[in-house]
Amino acid sequence: MDQVALVTGAAQGLGEAIARNLFNAGFAVVITDANEAGAQATAQAIDPSAERVMALKLDVLNKGDFDAALQAAIERFGKVDALVNNAAMTPTTPVMEITAEEFDKVVGVNLRGSFFGCQVFGQYFADNGYGRIVNMASLAGQNGGTASGAHYASSKGAILTMTKIFARQLAANGVTVNAVAPGPMDLPSVRELVPAEKLEQIINDMIPVKELGNADFVADLVTKLAGRDASFVTGAAWDVNGGIFMR
Repeated sequence: MDQVALVTGAAQGLGEAIARNLFNAGFAVVITDANEAGAQATAQAIDPSAERVMALKLDVLNKGDFDAALQAAIERFGKVDALVNNAAMTPTTPVMEITAEEFDKVVGVNLRGSFFGCQVFGQYFADNGYGRIVNMASLAGQNGGTASGAHYASSKGAILTMTKIFARQLAANGVTVNAVAPGPMDLPSVRELVPAEKLEQIINDMIPVKELGNADFVADLVTKLAGRDASFVTGAAWDVNGGIFMR
């Protein structure tokens, strides 16, 4: 078995697309999610034989879950080569209506969860002299958001900075850490969160290319950054946003 990747928040949406793309590229994939049944269903859909997939419950708010998932993956596949920190909450609560509890929960899942992943897997990768970490950031963390909540946008902006911190920390040990920052994707979750009229307005008035993003393309980019030949790129943010944010 060549490479093994673990993806958080992989039961549905972009996480599922990433897990599937990694599998199709030859990776063994550890599909994790706080929704264990959802993770198992996704694993079954991707590889009914279960030869190159396993499903685990992983609550990113608990650092111990990352430790346990890492050990379970090593026991099953012998190693882990890549981590994709994808798990996130994406509420659209208006900024003046966000409660302290909701703010803490969103920032906890999105930012602290990615931080724990970088800590646990970053140390394991560094000890072994090789590893790839891909953090899922967002256009919202760069421009303040188009439809997402302020807590979501703030957490994703912080992930961009955190990516640079871990990239610098781990580079000498053969570990790369990058971020992918998608704009609005053509996913059921996006269409559920954003009212149809508002989504059409975003597409027509805010996205220069006049279309939503392709989740499979983003997943393919993540897979490339998780590969062995991605050794000369680290600390970078890869933008996929239809031209909404240019730099």
